[in-house]
Amino acid sequence: MAMDVVDFEIKGSEMQFVEVELDPGEAAVGEAGSMMFMDAGIAMDTVFGDASAPTGGLFNKLLGAGKRLVTGESLFTTVYTNQGSSKLRIAFAAPYPGKILPMDLRQLGGMLICQKDAFLCAAKGVSLGIYFQQKMSVGFFGGEGLIMQKLEGDGLAFVHAGGTVLRRQLHPGQTLLIDTGCVVAFTPDIKFEIQYVGKVKTALFGGEGLFFAKVTGPGTVWLQSLPFSRLASRVFAAAPQRGGSREEGSVLGGVLGGGLLGGTIFGGDDE
Repeated sequence: MAMDVVDFEIKGSEMQFVEVELDPGEAAVGEAGSMMFMDAGIAMDTVFGDASAPTGGLFNKLLGAGKRLVTGESLFTTVYTNQGSSKLRIAFAAPYPGKILPMDLRQLGGMLICQKDAFLCAAKGVSLGIYFQQKMSVGFFGGEGLIMQKLEGDGLAFVHAGGTVLRRQLHPGQTLLIDTGCVVAFTPDIKFEIQYVGKVKTALFGGEGLFFAKVTGPGTVWLQSLPFSRLASRVFAAAPQRGGSREEGSVLGGVLGGGLLGGTIFGGDDE
């Protein structure tokens, strides 16, 4: 399928969104729930899979949907097509604080491997597939699962990373050890495997886990400083672990709820 060539502009700092400009007849495909706004004249169509398969083949549609289901994503994606006679714009928003990365697959050799929740949107024609790690240990101990997403084509795709993004170009034989959750994407020529930390004490009390991701060049790898899993765990740890108002989770809330206002200091119901 021919790729649509789209113009874009990324706006914002901590909470970014990408604004895509579509010429008449051009289309973009977005992850479910990622659309922020669109001009009147853009038509929405929910499809199985990634809309890159030929429209006439039921098997291809089911295969595309199955790929997305295996990677933990929705069975459906949404295609946004400019049915007007002039240029129109549509925006896709990041799901949590971080950066949106434009990936020109043509310049990356036609393929990019990324975490299964990294894809945000793309020009219609980019294929969303699955990528199985060659070693089972990656899936069992890697922390991010055996299956990753594979973006293929020669068009433009946008992926989202949490926090600040670092792009590292690795020379042949150059190795980098990374927290498994901090890997956003890498080119297919990168060798990706899992390495045991080696010391249980470090894993238990150092807060870094038992395993690292070991990537070896040549190739390019993108890293994120704040994986969503790390953000979610910190929010959960800071949230009140019992019923009641949010103030009960703080020192002031405990004093006001159980002390000053609860009757301990002011006497409660005593006359």
